[in-house]
Amino acid sequence: MHAGVEAGGTKFVCVIGRGPDEIVATHRIEVTEPGPTIGAAVRFFEEAVAARQTIDALGIGSFGPVELRPDHPAYGSITITPKAGWSGVDVVGPFRAALGIPIAFETDVNAAALAEGRWGAARDVRSFVYLTLGTGIGGGAVVDGHVVHGLVHPEMGHVPLPRRPGDTFAGVCPFHGDCLEGMASGPAIAARFGRRAETLEAADRDEAVEVVAYYLAAALRAIVFTLAPERVVLGGGLSQLPGLVVRVRRAFARQVANYPALPEHQDARFVVPAALGQSAGPAGALLLAELATTGEAP
Repeated sequence: MHAGVEAGGTKFVCVIGRGPDEIVATHRIEVTEPGPTIGAAVRFFEEAVAARQTIDALGIGSFGPVELRPDHPAYGSITITPKAGWSGVDVVGPFRAALGIPIAFETDVNAAALAEGRWGAARDVRSFVYLTLGTGIGGGAVVDGHVVHGLVHPEMGHVPLPRRPGDTFAGVCPFHGDCLEGMASGPAIAARFGRRAETLEAADRDEAVEVVAYYLAAALRAIVFTLAPERVVLGGGLSQLPGLVVRVRRAFARQVANYPALPEHQDARFVVPAALGQSAGPAGALLLAELATTGEAP
């Protein structure tokens, strides 16, 4: 059995199992301060081991930005984040000290992307981009089963965008204002309309979908022209807004303006909803643990 932690900004989901259809234990922890939150996650696995549950390795997919370079002194830590009290927090260290098993560490978005590639909406392609749309917007690129990162992991939620005609909204990103996350995330919709997206009345919800679709399509134009993926997978809470995926497809087709005239870009299988839903993050963490047992890089 493997252990996994989806370390999100609002909740940690701890699981034990082998994949999305083979999870034997789950524990949800509401995120407060770093010490109590990480400590509660560590105790869940310690108690499982004490109850004679064998755990071979642990995978952690964390909100970020995070330090992923194994030879860096801050490896396994969150670097700088707008979430109060969490900048510079060592995520991996407490688990390593308590459990003494191999640990693989990634972003929560990359973990979910790997799961979609193994079990979900991208299992039939070699290269794809996964975007999660929610409180923040993040993206991961996967090629032949490996996530793409170098000096740092990709920050697709912070790409600059052309403005929708007539849009004077300043954006909510504390770093960049009107980047993708600043213009189309859950908090951006709440700031625009005064309510969370899922509680909007029909007319406002329809306008919110148009706004999100426009900015997502603009971001995808930049991402697709740069990385040339075979598929784009949309996950996260906002991806469930009625009609969003269809409108993103239409807006993307308009914005690429038939360049470079690839029929695949017009195919409904190019931009698709995630298949694993809320289980993508925990399943991805279990997949990271599997890779840790084999010594493979994710």
